[in-house]
Order: sequence, then C-alpha cells, then structure tokens
Amino acid sequence: MFNHLRQPVQWLQPWTQLCALLRRRVHKLASLKEASVLSPNKVKRLLYPLTDVEAYLDSSVDRTQFHLFHPHVDDVLKAERLFCPSPSHRIDYYTSAERMDHSPALKQPEVCFIGRSNVGKSSLIKCLFSLSPEVEVRISKTPGHTKKMNFFRVGKAFTIVDMPGYGHRAPKDFVDMVEPYLYSRKNLVRTFLLVDGSVGLQKTDHIALELCEETRCPYVMVVTKIDKCSRGSLLTNLLQFQDVIKIQTSGCFPQPFLVSSLKFSGIYLLRCFIAHITGNILLTDTCQN
Repeated sequence: MFNHLRQPVQWLQPWTQLCALLRRRVHKLASLKEASVLSPNKVKRLLYPLTDVEAYLDSSVDRTQFHLFHPHVDDVLKAERLFCPSPSHRIDYYTSAERMDHSPALKQPEVCFIGRSNVGKSSLIKCLFSLSPEVEVRISKTPGHTKKMNFFRVGKAFTIVDMPGYGHRAPKDFVDMVEPYLYSRKNLVRTFLLVDGSVGLQKTDHIALELCEETRCPYVMVVTKIDKCSRGSLLTNLLQFQDVIKIQTSGCFPQPFLVSSLKFSGIYLLRCFIAHITGNILLTDTCQN
C-alpha cells in the first residue's frame, strides 16, 4: 500500500522542491512522503492511529464508527499539498479578533478549533502547519495563553481559526467572544472540539458539547495527547467518547480523530479531513463521502 510513496510522482514535484528548501526547518515527520522511509507498519500507525488502538478492543465493541473516514494514501498526499506554501498559495497568520463584529470578512470555507485550556489547540494547529514553518502559531505551557480568535489563511482554499480555551484561565469574555461566532459565522463548515485523551471528558467539555449541539453546525471530536497516556486509559476514554457521541449528540461526526502533536500521529488524516470538508479535494477511496 505504501511502497509507491518512495517513487517520484510528477504532480508532487513542484511542492516537493519547495518543501526541500524548508527541510532543515520542518519536522522530519511533517510530510507523509518523508515519513515513508519508516516501516510500513509505523507509517500506518501514524496515518490511521485508530487502527492501532482498536486491535485491543473487546470483540463486542462496534468498530463501524472507527472507519467512516478512512481515505486512501493518495488522497492524503493530495490534501498535504494544500498545507505546503507556494508563491501562488500563501499560508499565513491573518489577524486576531476579540469579538464577532471584529472578525475578518473572509469568503473561503472556515474551520475552527475549540477546547479546554491546555488541551493542545495551538500545538495541533502548529503541527498542521508544520510544512509552513514561517507561519507564526504561538504556543505556551501556560493554560489559557490564547485570548483572542486567531485566523490563519491557507491560500484561497480555507481558513483555520484558533479559538480561546475554555475552563481554567479562560478569557472573562469567552462566552461573548465565542458563542456569536459559532452561531452566526456563515462560512463556518466544521467545528473541531478538542478533548484530552489522557483525562477523558471533563465537565467543561460536556458544556462545550451542548454548545456545539445548540449551534447546529457540524462538528467533530479530536482526541489529543494520545502519546501521554497508557493504552488502557486511552481505550477507556475512547469508549467513553464513542458512547457520548452515539447517545448524546446529533451533529457530531461519529468518528473521533486521535492525534499526537508530539509524534505526528493522526496529523496526515486530519489534514485530509479538513481538505475534504472544505471542498478542496474529492476522495477517491473512503467509507463515507
């Protein structure tokens, strides 16, 4: 399945050459094409982290939800091109806003990332942009570092919005800032709700779930920090997420996305999902369009 990644692909040459110029500044796993030097099993675990985890689930557990979005590696590579800059495809931090009426009037599809303080939102966005190391995504070990809505443009393809975290050290005006955006942003196509895979759903996460349900904008659950917990803890929390999505939600995509910003697990798949839902690629091989 992955052997052809080692062969030159004509349509990949322009962006590959540009990324080669940045190679010394980017993470060695930033590109799936570069990661192909690893063993096929390691590449598969990086690309589809759920398949590695589900092998330890009891046979009675329904695995259907884990394979709804399972694109072919060719589609993942096409999506990766969108995250590599070129003179005609600029990727940059655009602006910040403290209120919905201060938000930029952008027409391209938009996705936003929201989650509890210190869940790893900014780290994940920086990881998504790892092929564009010049993009400034500020990261802090201090919870609640993000105080504004930060807009990042990916050419004319889409915009990614880093929202302030809720919970500990959240901005005092968090509700006034975030709720109007989620309710009225017309070009918002998907909200990514980040939850910590090492601790499971917290009280504030349940409140965020209710908010996402109320806005009726499609959203998806992203499970962060999967490298920081034992397999047993991750499995327990994953089953909790699965039950909550199945029983308590109607607007949440059934499949949770597992990611590790440290080890790049799930990053390639998440890029592909963003490219797909913003209408920038048509998938050739997946369980759900």
